[in-house]
Amino acid sequence: MPVRFAVSAGARLPDADALRAMVVEAERVGFGTVWFSDLTVTPSTDPILAVATAAACTSTVKLGMTIVPFGYAPWVFARQLAQLDRLAGGRLRVLLVPGLGQPSEREALDLTTNHRGDALDRLIPTFRALWNGEDVDGLPALPVRPEQDALQIWLAGKGPKALDRAGTLADGWRGGGMHATQAVEAKQAIERAAVAAGRVFDRGHFGMTVAYARDEHDAAPHFGETTSIVGRDALRAHVERLVDVGISKFSLRRLAQVTSWDDELAWLADAVLDLET
Repeated sequence: MPVRFAVSAGARLPDADALRAMVVEAERVGFGTVWFSDLTVTPSTDPILAVATAAACTSTVKLGMTIVPFGYAPWVFARQLAQLDRLAGGRLRVLLVPGLGQPSEREALDLTTNHRGDALDRLIPTFRALWNGEDVDGLPALPVRPEQDALQIWLAGKGPKALDRAGTLADGWRGGGMHATQAVEAKQAIERAAVAAGRVFDRGHFGMTVAYARDEHDAAPHFGETTSIVGRDALRAHVERLVDVGISKFSLRRLAQVTSWDDELAWLADAVLDLET
């Protein structure tokens, strides 16, 4: 199972120059993926727009998006991501999430149900079929399919329903804020669900988002989130423990706001890139 590291861009206001500088430097330093998150009602950059911008100024780094698929007509969403994968030369990576569930978010996305996981269950087969060139529920086939033959759908979450959904429907899973024992329990739950669904879950497709602080000065809570992973040695030790239990894909996100991506990426590269296999 190859160990790979992605760097998360975090929640940042739209700034084309800063975004371009960040992804170009991440590619130069050697990170395999840059990840953009969908924080719908917060002051951050839409991940579809971020990936489109990043695709235009890079050539090898993969471009990931954690995205809430609600608020779109399913056909339109599938069409946008298919064409985005074409524009990115097959470098798009997709992780679908149900969102934060806040009333303001539900209203903004015109989401009429509180059962966001159930809605996600219905959407995933539709997206797959459309990306495979099929007609679905009276919808026409997409005029442009993704560059990748099979555009993967990864899922997240750590509750029982989320883990069952990952095992039943996902190509990969990425947890967050878990220590090694919790990761083992989550992996086992996903594998049980996959077996029950008659599927084989790729053992190289278990990942983890890791929030870290470089020192005690930036370990203060950020938007209510905290981390116990402070400093280079703690980050390496945490990653190594997760690798030992079968987690191999990592998205690293500094808890505090990054002020210099050149400095941050150099620090991160020194901290972890030699752990890749």
